[in-house]
Amino acid sequence: MNRFLTFQRLGVLFVLTFGLLALGAVAFQRFQVEPEQRCATKGQWWYEEERRCVTPIYLPDITGRPEGVTRAQASDQKNRELLQIERNLAAQRAAQDAEVERQRQALAAQ
Repeated sequence: MNRFLTFQRLGVLFVLTFGLLALGAVAFQRFQVEPEQRCATKGQWWYEEERRCVTPIYLPDITGRPEGVTRAQASDQKNRELLQIERNLAAQRAAQDAEVERQRQALAAQ
């Protein structure tokens, strides 16, 4: 009687299965795990959804505020600057209005 799964065929199937699993593990390590590790060693961020390495952007470069200053502190400082500008503009308008009034009175006196 000739059996399909002889000891020799089982051995070959085992070796082939083991080889495919080992190759799959090596491929997984090479193409899934190593890119993320290389990215981390370069100090960049791994973007998992697109599987790519991206460079982080320093937040003060975007916002323009100094390092260590919170958003609230920067907002308060900008508001103080705007109030000072408004005060200066109001003082300039008042000075212009006073000059116009002085010139009107000088013109009316002639």
